[in-house]
Order: sequence, then structure tokens, then C-alpha cells
Amino acid sequence: MAENAFRFFRGTCHLFYEDLNKTQQLTQYPVTWICGDLHLENFGSYKGDNRLVYFDLNDFDEAILAPASWELSRMATSIFVGFETLGIELQEATQMCRHFTQVYSTTLAKGKSRYIEPQTAKGIVRDFLDRVRERRIKVILRQRTVRKKGQIKFNFDKVRLFKVEPSLKGKLIEFINNWLVKNDRTGFEILDGGFRIAGTGSIGVKRYVFLLRKTENTKKYLFLDMKQAMASSLAPYADVQQPQWSGNAQRVVAVQQRMQNVSPALLGAAQFNDESYAIKEMQPTADKIDFMVIRNRFNSISRVIEDMAVLTASAQLRSAGRQGSAIADELIAFGKDATWQKPLIEYAKSYAAQVKKDYRDFVNDYNKGLLKQ
Repeated sequence: MAENAFRFFRGTCHLFYEDLNKTQQLTQYPVTWICGDLHLENFGSYKGDNRLVYFDLNDFDEAILAPASWELSRMATSIFVGFETLGIELQEATQMCRHFTQVYSTTLAKGKSRYIEPQTAKGIVRDFLDRVRERRIKVILRQRTVRKKGQIKFNFDKVRLFKVEPSLKGKLIEFINNWLVKNDRTGFEILDGGFRIAGTGSIGVKRYVFLLRKTENTKKYLFLDMKQAMASSLAPYADVQQPQWSGNAQRVVAVQQRMQNVSPALLGAAQFNDESYAIKEMQPTADKIDFMVIRNRFNSISRVIEDMAVLTASAQLRSAGRQGSAIADELIAFGKDATWQKPLIEYAKSYAAQVKKDYRDFVNDYNKGLLKQ
């Protein structure tokens, strides 16, 4: 989080909503399902159960039922903070925020959700998805595994991947085997398991990864991610009645299935040792748009922001009318009303300045050693 202001912003979702809850600048908008932590790097590619590659919202840990403004204001703030971190002028960031809100509104007003796959993508996203689609599992295997005594095992680098205590590993593998059978996902052999570190805001939660091989085709491998699901950091500020979930993983998985056109392979919820976990096929952390590469290509950035706006609106339309969320007609009316756009952008711009201040305070305390436990 001390790396730069945008990394700090990504890791302080709770702080953003605590501050948003105190302001009266934004009027209440239609209640929708939101991923809860929408920003530039929470869009990415993944393979669905149909093995096709999609580009979509891809982080639902904070998912909740809340005003649409919550999602939009965080995304807009991420544009201001992220673009400044990239050295992009404030004028361009403001223009991109306007572009995002306008495309989002236009998509809502049409009332029809859309999705992005290689065949429908354009520009930099099309190139990005083509590379992901053509990537071979052998490349990932070489990066993350080693061969020992004729068997493929994880390469525990003690940076991103760590060994787990043998008795816990045995219980985890038994649990995953039972989960696969229970969810009609048979035909896999578990070769290894370990503790995985990934993300920024999720550092500190329990997260395991497993190496699986198909029993009928021993040349086919995949990685399975099992991540502890915590309560949404937005929950203390949401005065909207929430459904009664059996666990946080059920919330995360249910909202993800509603908002995405096609969900990642093997997506499901489970309880292990009385803790809630979301399970899915692991997605490589590199499968995100690298804005550093395209920061001087205005047209490419504009196209990506446009795609993100379409996907945000489509996710809300797709999940409309579910357990308290606004129906499609309400979202269509909201899309046709442009009066909310300017106040929201102004709030995002002013809050980006607050993020910079908070980041400086954080770095000062970090350098003084005040954050050590």
C-alpha cells in the first residue's frame, strides 16, 4: 500500500465508504447489486465454465445491495487517483470520468445488458483477450511448479506461495475432493496444495491454491483457488435490507453469478473448519489491463473505459429485480437522467485529493515504524 496512492486506494475500500457515508453530496440512487470495490484493476479476464474467455468485473469480496452511486463514485475516484499515479493530466482524467458516466447511462437507458468476449471485443481489450485465450497451461505450469521424483508439485517460493502444515494440507485436500464430488465436479486428481498470497485489500485472509489434473487426460491441469470470505466492509454503512445469507461465501458467489454474464469455472461456496470460503478456478494475477503500457494512448484508454462502463451497467441490469434491487425500468429511468453525473464526478475529484492526503499520512506513519505490530 505504500507503493503509490492508487495501491493505497485499492487497499482501503473500508475507508472510502466510511467517508462516503458521512457526506451528503450525493443523492440516493436506485438500489442495485454492486461488487462493492469497483476500480480500474477490478476488471479482468477469466475462463468461464464453457472454457471461453471473458472480460468483466472480477472481484466480488465486498459485494452488497446498495445505492448505485456507491459503485460509481468509487470507480470515478479510481480514475482520478489511478490516472494521476500514471502521470496523466487532471483534464484527461476528468474527461474519462465523463466518458464513463455517459456510456454507463446510455447502456442503462437501453435496458439491455452486454458482455465482452474475444469475438465482440475491440481495440486493446480484444488484443488482451486474444493473448489470454491463446496462453497455454504449460507456460503457467513452468512458472509455478517443479517436478520431483517424477511428480509435479508446487514451487513454494515463499513470496506468493507457501507450504502448509502437513496435517492441515491433508484435511484441505480431503475437503476439496469431497467438495468436487458434492458439486458434480469429478474427474480430477489433486496433486498438491499450498497457501497463496495475492491482492492488496485481501492480504491477511486465508487463501489456498490446489494443483489439479484430469484423471482421463493426464496432460490437462488447472489451478483451484479457495479464498476465505469475510464480511463486506460496506455492511456497517448500508441501511438497505440485505438477504439472509448462509455465509459470506454464499453472498460473494451469488452476487457474482448474478452480475457476470458467465462466471469463472468451478465457482462455488463452501464451509471449512466453520469458516466461509469461495472456490473457483484460479485466474493469473497478470490478467488485467496494464494502463502503464497504454498511458500515452488516449484512444486506447478511452476504449477501455468505455468497455468498463458498459460492463458496470450491464452487471446492474443483469441482476435487476433480485432480492430488493431496483427493477430494470427503474435503472432505465436512472440512465436517462443525467443530472447526477456532474455532482458525482465533482465528489470523486475532491475525494481523490483526500486519498492523496491519507496516503501521505499513511506513508509517514509507515516510515516511522508506527504500523508495525
